[in-house]
Amino acid sequence: MIIVTHRNIFFALTALVIAASLASVLMFGLKPSLDFTGGTLVQVSYDGTRPSPEALTQNLTDVGFKGFSLRESGDNGYTLRAATLSSQQRENLPAIFSYQGGTAHIDELNEVGPTIGKELRNKSYIALALVLFCILLFIAFAFRKVSKPISSWVYGLIALVTLVHDVIVPVGFFALLGHLTGAQVDTLFVTAVLTVLGFSIHDTIVVFDRVRENLRINHDHNRKEPFEETAGRSLNQTIVRSLNTSLTVVLTLLILYFVGPVSTKDFALTLLVGIVAGTYSSIALATPLLVEVALRKGKK
Repeated sequence: MIIVTHRNIFFALTALVIAASLASVLMFGLKPSLDFTGGTLVQVSYDGTRPSPEALTQNLTDVGFKGFSLRESGDNGYTLRAATLSSQQRENLPAIFSYQGGTAHIDELNEVGPTIGKELRNKSYIALALVLFCILLFIAFAFRKVSKPISSWVYGLIALVTLVHDVIVPVGFFALLGHLTGAQVDTLFVTAVLTVLGFSIHDTIVVFDRVRENLRINHDHNRKEPFEETAGRSLNQTIVRSLNTSLTVVLTLLILYFVGPVSTKDFALTLLVGIVAGTYSSIALATPLLVEVALRKGKK
């Protein structure tokens, strides 16, 4: 009940976070990776021990490589995606990759186009819009029997509002991360955002479903209870479950970030921010918005 009662505080906090995220995107922008722009693909293997990702990344930076993506390949190799290389850089690749490791062999060196082209991006936008519309229809249909005191469509619309929040926050964070560390938007970032959407909508529907169940129980027992109290009680009944689920995921992502390979650190960090934002919106934004809409409708 505390969250629902003091919902204006959480609304103000949400507005502040969204404003900061949008400001970050407008000021710094997102840095597209080679997945979006294309460039050079280099596949390297080693006769002996390969150098650590950290050491090799630093060496590539020292010799003038910028905006590249380096990922481990198999048990004894690396895959490098970089901008178009000069003839001198191409000639020096074996020596560059042999830094603090065994002898490096360039197995593949190709100029490649963007993995995510303009046509695929446009189709992705259309697919995402269709998915959001289907979510709206599903929630409206599932909650059709509890259209009082607010319409079942409102549940769907509020769920979409929370999804917008859960996208803006990690995108704004990644824009700031790109400004500070040079992190680039690649397919892993897109995967992280889509994963956050799935996690968040599931968490929000769990809370809404408890509201629906309590409204049905009130109706069956002819119990007169203000919607604000019903929503607050429903949130109290699900908040521990939501926090425990999110904490489990957060701990896993923290381990992945600190122990996992360098190539997945930005992915894990983006997921971490998105999961925290999604948990917050499911608890402190979705249900309070339901109550606010119901009270405004009652006043009218």
